[in-house]
Amino acid sequence: MSKATYAGVPRDKIPWYPLIDYGKCDLCGGNPKCKEFCLHNVFEVAEENGKKKLVVERPFNCVVFCTACEKVCPIPGALTFPSKTEVSKVINKLREEIRKGR
Repeated sequence: MSKATYAGVPRDKIPWYPLIDYGKCDLCGGNPKCKEFCLHNVFEVAEENGKKKLVVERPFNCVVFCTACEKVCPIPGALTFPSKTEVSKVINKLREEIRKGR
Protein backbone atom coordinates (compact mmCIF):
# COMPACT_ATOMS: atom_id res chain seq x y z
CA MET A 1 0.00 0.00 0.00
CA SER A 2 1.43 3.39 -0.94
CA LYS A 3 1.93 6.18 1.56
CA ALA A 4 -0.48 9.11 1.14
CA THR A 5 1.02 12.33 -0.18
CA TYR A 6 -0.11 15.86 -0.92
CA ALA A 7 1.78 17.90 -3.54
CA GLY A 8 4.57 15.34 -3.33
CA VAL A 9 4.89 15.61 0.46
CA PRO A 10 4.06 12.72 2.81
CA ARG A 11 0.66 13.54 4.29
CA ASP A 12 1.78 12.74 7.81
CA LYS A 13 4.29 15.62 7.62
CA ILE A 14 1.61 18.24 6.89
CA PRO A 15 0.05 19.81 10.01
CA TRP A 16 -3.45 20.21 8.61
CA TYR A 17 -6.37 18.85 10.64
CA PRO A 18 -9.14 20.29 12.79
CA LEU A 19 -8.53 21.52 16.30
CA ILE A 20 -11.33 21.13 18.85
CA ASP A 21 -12.13 23.75 21.49
CA TYR A 22 -13.52 21.59 24.27
CA GLY A 23 -14.88 24.65 26.02
CA LYS A 24 -17.24 25.15 23.08
CA CYS A 25 -17.91 21.70 21.56
CA ASP A 26 -21.08 20.14 22.97
CA LEU A 27 -21.17 17.12 20.61
CA CYS A 28 -24.23 18.68 18.96
CA GLY A 29 -26.33 17.10 21.67
CA GLY A 30 -24.81 13.66 21.11
CA ASN A 31 -24.61 13.39 17.33
CA PRO A 32 -21.72 15.57 16.14
CA LYS A 33 -22.51 17.11 12.76
CA CYS A 34 -18.82 17.22 11.83
CA LYS A 35 -18.36 13.49 12.43
CA GLU A 36 -21.51 12.71 10.47
CA PHE A 37 -20.47 15.01 7.61
CA CYS A 38 -16.79 14.02 7.20
CA LEU A 39 -16.38 11.28 4.59
CA HIS A 40 -12.77 10.66 5.64
CA ASN A 41 -13.48 9.41 9.17
CA VAL A 42 -11.32 12.02 10.85
CA PHE A 43 -13.47 12.19 14.00
CA GLU A 44 -14.58 9.76 16.70
CA VAL A 45 -16.50 10.14 19.92
CA ALA A 46 -14.41 8.87 22.81
CA GLU A 47 -15.03 8.55 26.50
CA GLU A 48 -12.69 10.11 29.01
CA ASN A 49 -13.33 10.06 32.76
CA GLY A 50 -16.89 8.91 32.12
CA LYS A 51 -17.62 11.81 29.77
CA LYS A 52 -17.99 11.64 25.99
CA LYS A 53 -15.98 13.99 23.83
CA LEU A 54 -15.15 14.49 20.18
CA VAL A 55 -11.60 13.58 19.17
CA VAL A 56 -9.57 13.90 15.98
CA GLU A 57 -8.80 10.19 15.79
CA ARG A 58 -7.30 10.10 12.29
CA PRO A 59 -5.84 13.59 11.67
CA PHE A 60 -3.98 12.67 8.50
CA ASN A 61 -7.19 11.45 6.85
CA CYS A 62 -8.20 15.11 6.73
CA VAL A 63 -8.01 16.54 3.22
CA VAL A 64 -5.38 19.28 3.14
CA PHE A 65 -7.06 22.72 3.12
CA CYS A 66 -10.58 21.31 3.53
CA THR A 67 -12.59 23.13 6.20
CA ALA A 68 -16.04 21.73 5.47
CA CYS A 69 -16.52 20.25 8.95
CA GLU A 70 -15.90 23.69 10.46
CA LYS A 71 -18.61 25.10 8.22
CA VAL A 72 -21.23 22.50 9.26
CA CYS A 73 -20.48 23.00 12.96
CA PRO A 74 -23.29 25.04 14.54
CA ILE A 75 -21.01 26.48 17.24
CA PRO A 76 -18.62 29.18 15.99
CA GLY A 77 -15.06 28.45 17.02
CA ALA A 78 -15.64 24.90 18.27
CA LEU A 79 -13.61 23.63 15.31
CA THR A 80 -10.72 25.58 13.83
CA PHE A 81 -7.81 24.95 11.51
CA PRO A 82 -4.24 26.16 11.31
CA SER A 83 -3.40 29.11 9.08
CA LYS A 84 -3.50 28.11 5.41
CA THR A 85 -0.63 30.52 4.78
CA GLU A 86 1.56 28.91 7.43
CA VAL A 87 0.73 25.36 6.31
CA SER A 88 1.51 26.34 2.72
CA LYS A 89 4.93 27.53 3.88
CA VAL A 90 5.53 24.17 5.59
CA ILE A 91 4.50 22.29 2.45
CA ASN A 92 6.76 24.43 0.24
CA LYS A 93 9.71 23.95 2.59
CA LEU A 94 9.17 20.18 2.66
CA ARG A 95 8.85 20.06 -1.14
CA GLU A 96 12.15 21.90 -1.46
CA GLU A 97 13.83 19.48 0.96
CA ILE A 98 12.46 16.52 -1.00
CA ARG A 99 13.64 18.10 -4.26
CA LYS A 100 17.14 18.50 -2.81
CA GLY A 101 17.08 14.90 -1.62
CA ARG A 102 17.10 15.52 2.12
